[in-house]
Amino acid sequence: MKKIDRESLDGYLNQEVGRSEWLTVDQAMINDFANTTKDHQFIHVDPIKAKQTPFGSTIAHGFLTLSMLSYFAENGFGLEIEGYPIGINYGFDKVRFSMPVKEGKKIRARSKLMTVNEKIQGQIIIKQRVTVDIYDEEKPALIAEWLVMYMSE
Repeated sequence: MKKIDRESLDGYLNQEVGRSEWLTVDQAMINDFANTTKDHQFIHVDPIKAKQTPFGSTIAHGFLTLSMLSYFAENGFGLEIEGYPIGINYGFDKVRFSMPVKEGKKIRARSKLMTVNEKIQGQIIIKQRVTVDIYDEEKPALIAEWLVMYMSE
């Protein structure tokens, strides 16, 4: 996580604030997500049937890729704002799944700071444009506009 003071935050607008390391999405991760969400569609969990599809293998759930943003923020692009120790997920303005993540592929996320707004005294909402890249692919897996609320002490 990048530590930053509140006064410097606006200086990061429209700039990339960080990127994560690559993470391999393996079949065990996909199966665990399927079990947790009860989404066992064959394209995710049956390698033999999935191999016969245009994808040629199983693919991660789109929501699995989206849910990894918390991990990527902690391990790459997240912000820690001095004097605002609590950061909570405030939702998304936009999410697009532009390319499936095939089993065995590596993904990473990078973030660009879009807006900084003080909601009320002691609460800041930032919007980040987060892109999840797939190693050796031109198109990203997803692009999202993610809102995070930071609360002061």
